Amino acid sequence: MLNRRHIRIKILHALYAYEQSEDSTVARAEKELFYSIKKMYEMYLFLMLLMVELRSIAEQRIEEGKKKRLPSEEDLNPNLKFVENRFLKQLDQNKDLSAISKKEGVNWGGEPELLRRLFKMIVDTPEYRDYMQSDENSYEKDREVVLRLFKRHLINHESLQEFFEEKSIFWADDLDLVASMVLKTFKSFSEDSDEFHPLLPLWKDPEDELEFVKVLFRKTITQGKEHLKMIKDNADNWEIERIALMDILLMKMALTEAREFKQIPVKVSLNEYIEISKYYSTPKSNNFINGVLDKLFAKLKEDGTIKKVGRGLIS
Repeated sequence: MLNRRHIRIKILHALYAYEQSEDSTVARAEKELFYSIKKMYEMYLFLMLLMVELRSIAEQRIEEGKKKRLPSEEDLNPNLKFVENRFLKQLDQNKDLSAISKKEGVNWGGEPELLRRLFKMIVDTPEYRDYMQSDENSYEKDREVVLRLFKRHLINHESLQEFFEEKSIFWADDLDLVASMVLKTFKSFSEDSDEFHPLLPLWKDPEDELEFVKVLFRKTITQGKEHLKMIKDNADNWEIERIALMDILLMKMALTEAREFKQIPVKVSLNEYIEISKYYSTPKSNNFINGVLDKLFAKLKEDGTIKKVGRGLIS
């Protein structure tokens, strides 16, 4: 589920919190980092279950309509296209989703008002109306409407964002990352997918990725003073106090990664932190960070501090 960029971002957040705290220890900060990563998987499960719950709301509405004292023609002969959506039925019947959600204690049982609000919202969207009125009837169209409703409307809905913010302080910055993983999972389904179609795991390679998190987080802290001096000495015409903390942390992480992970090319590390800076720092930060790191990497290669293993990994 988590790729290296996601992991770097989670470490960046943890380092920022650590730097802002007056009484945090490295051990406590690392524990919170891993806890925040674990919580991401809970959010993933919540979002995977959300469309299933909205389908259930639609079923409830249909049953309530039939039980009216004076049901209308629409109540007696409802449009069943959404509740019979093939893709949503797949999700509802997926045993992996059911088992993992039950094990982690993740469910929408205590949020009926939120679910009704979200269902009312999607019913009013052009995507939903066009889908319900369309004569096209295929698995691809069923999945396509779910993807569109999820991506264009649900993720950006204020009530859903507020729910996650109140549910966990660790989820404030995770929604976009986790939503992208949910969409990736949805797209991995096909009409032939059975009830055991797997969800994404939290880690691609648990042993390797856990080591990457621990080393990058700890070494960025322990090498922090050394790297801060290097940044200060090479930030032309910039006093260190004027450099944003986020920029400093990104450069510290990049320097640590270049030194500690001998099989990651320098260019890969540099490009990753430049890209992250575009989202988490000031508009001009990427050029500034690029300039400082270019200079530092050249010096560290020259004096042998950066040593890479494997063909072409120095460049």
